Amino acid sequence: MSGQGSGGNVLAAICSFIVPGLGQLVQGRILAAIIFFILAGVNYSLAATGFLFFMGLFGFIFHVWSIIDAARYRG
Repeated sequence: MSGQGSGGNVLAAICSFIVPGLGQLVQGRILAAIIFFILAGVNYSLAATGFLFFMGLFGFIFHVWSIIDAARYRG
């Protein structure tokens, strides 16, 4: 991929918007994809239990972080 703002990074950011970590997977960064997917997924799951509802905020933060990371990646 070219650089920041390239079409590939825009596509990766859109993919991360749908599923956290998917954009990193599209860029070929498997470890980052797994980390973002697990961090956001675990926090969203904990928020869904109702007992730890505030964890949804952390899930949202990790989700947005994965989108920004995919958009700003310089390979």
